[in-house]
Amino acid sequence: MAKIVKKAETPVKAAEAVKAPVVAEETKSVEKAKAVKETKAAPKAVKKTPKAEKAVKETKEAAPAVKVFVEYQGKQMDMDAILEAVKAAAGKRVKSLEVYVKPEDGAAYYVVNGKDSGKADL
Repeated sequence: MAKIVKKAETPVKAAEAVKAPVVAEETKSVEKAKAVKETKAAPKAVKKTPKAEKAVKETKEAAPAVKVFVEYQGKQMDMDAILEAVKAAAGKRVKSLEVYVKPEDGAAYYVVNGKDSGKADL
């Protein structure tokens, strides 16, 4: 019987010897995966370069205040007022808007979202 015990011990020891490095490798790969995940999850710092800050500042300053007026036969109409009248007359959710001002009629004709049209009296 002593011979049988020795045979049984040898395969078990061999299996444990093989299993130990595999477990160690799995632990290392789990640790690497956690480290990579933490690195990706960390927010990256955004560097503001003087050139980028200058571009943002120029963009803000580049849009001047513009007022447009339509004058015809002694009448003057402010374009902002015309657009407000058209938007009120359209009364819809406006995605696109085309406005045609016809001063001799005292009206602005419009097309909303490429299909609905109408007239706004000025």
